[in-house]
Amino acid sequence: MNPITLFVVVIIAAPGALAAATGRLGLGIALFVLAGIVALSLKMANTWQKFVVLRAGKLQGVRGPGLFMIIPIVDNVVAVIDERIQTTAFNAEQALTRDTVPVNVDAIIFWHVHDAQKAALAITDYRLAIDRVAQTSLREMIGSSMLGALLSDRRAADQKLSEDIGSKTGEWGITVRSVEIRDVAIPVALQDAMSRQAQAEREKQARVILGAAEAEIAGKFVEAARIYAEQPGALQLRAMNIIYETTKERGTTILIPSSMVDSMNPAAAVAVSLAAQAGGAATPVQEGR
Repeated sequence: MNPITLFVVVIIAAPGALAAATGRLGLGIALFVLAGIVALSLKMANTWQKFVVLRAGKLQGVRGPGLFMIIPIVDNVVAVIDERIQTTAFNAEQALTRDTVPVNVDAIIFWHVHDAQKAALAITDYRLAIDRVAQTSLREMIGSSMLGALLSDRRAADQKLSEDIGSKTGEWGITVRSVEIRDVAIPVALQDAMSRQAQAEREKQARVILGAAEAEIAGKFVEAARIYAEQPGALQLRAMNIIYETTKERGTTILIPSSMVDSMNPAAAVAVSLAAQAGGAATPVQEGR
């Protein structure tokens, strides 16, 4: 084939080949754009997530969980809300109680979002707002509480904090499940003073109990003396019992005045001697005349 004929063939075939190549390229571009649009349109929400969607700046709805589609460019996901229970730690340093005692209190709050639309649209940053509200409520609670009540009745303080914080966060679509105070720290000097006060209270209570016991014992002694006065035989039996109890230990020798022996009848003296044979001896001693 001569050069002129080859040139003519190329000129004739070039437009068709170019059109075919252009068609394939256009189809590839179209498919790529379509795949991109589909990828941007499909959204997947987990079972604990809610997607807040705006269309042209207006609320379109809350989507999820599962697979859903949006219109690219027109629709916009402005917030992804986690509806699981969340925890936020907060504290109040050098807060004054009602009786002007500085304390450091650490607490933790358990909360969850029950209305994703309010949490996304009613407030800018609901997590930061919860932290600020919790700290403010904690300081208010400390300022209205006595130190003793704050230390001894934490359950009431937890309940009051939960109600106060929940009343403020409810309009944001957030429910406060519970608040727990983890630690209440007071100055070291005050700890020593409280320790001394507690020790003094315990000593006072011990002395009161001891005094009451002594009064009760004295009353029993008075009653026993009255019985012994009315029944001399009872006094002799008591004396014999004392001798028996003291002679139970082996090797014990007791010196008994003869006047005491004379006051006992012979049968009683024999009984005492027989009872004392197991461990000791009671030896009567005659008094000098």
